[in-house]
Amino acid sequence: MSKSSSLAGGAKIYYRPIEAAIRWSGLLRFERRILATLGQRPLPETTEFPRWPLLRLNTERVFDALAHGEMPYGKEGLVRDTQRLAMDDPSLTVRHVDLKAWMAHYYPGEKPAFLFDEVERALHPAVSLDTVGALLAEREVIKARLAEFLSAHETLRVEHEALLKKHAACSADAERANTPGPRSESTYLNIVGGLLTLLLGKSPRGMPYSSFLTQEAIISAMVAHHGNAMGINERTLQAKFALARRNLQRTIL
Repeated sequence: MSKSSSLAGGAKIYYRPIEAAIRWSGLLRFERRILATLGQRPLPETTEFPRWPLLRLNTERVFDALAHGEMPYGKEGLVRDTQRLAMDDPSLTVRHVDLKAWMAHYYPGEKPAFLFDEVERALHPAVSLDTVGALLAEREVIKARLAEFLSAHETLRVEHEALLKKHAACSADAERANTPGPRSESTYLNIVGGLLTLLLGKSPRGMPYSSFLTQEAIISAMVAHHGNAMGINERTLQAKFALARRNLQRTIL
């Protein structure tokens, strides 16, 4: 029980039945007036406090519990042999812990502030502190498992990013490997330029090396036979052939 709840509810170590009933009924601020009116009487008359009908009812409930052995009682806070202690004895008392246990069992829907703290009062009557403790323990287990899953997820994420970088590096290396350098490109262009010259050229006796008379005829034939291949189109071939002839010419010179 928090300090604020104890002060607000008037909690003590033990109570006389009327003191417990006063607190149970929410009449603590009127305690002096009620006790002065009752004197040594343990129970108010039915017509004595008409504005506070719960006062007598709750007092009767406490005495009923004592009479039926539902709650231990004693004298001035000490639980002892009560066979000789009369119910109307002004020194008869019940301990705070016994009163709380009795009320939690027999009146779970009523949780006065002098017995129950804020957390206990907020709980549904069907939910016990043991249940709350079990739920909290289960929550801690779930949090621990979630932390493990998150850690494993983070490890997998780091590994995934590393694999992506490795794949990107391998792709870049492969692309660089497949891309011809300046020397290789010059070689390819010389080959293309040489073949183009032969196709359009003549022998020393003036006989054509092929039936192609112009570059355009070669391009048309290539597009007709291999137009689906990458780079085999009129515009690309015109540019590549021109580049090949220039490159071959520079090499010869």
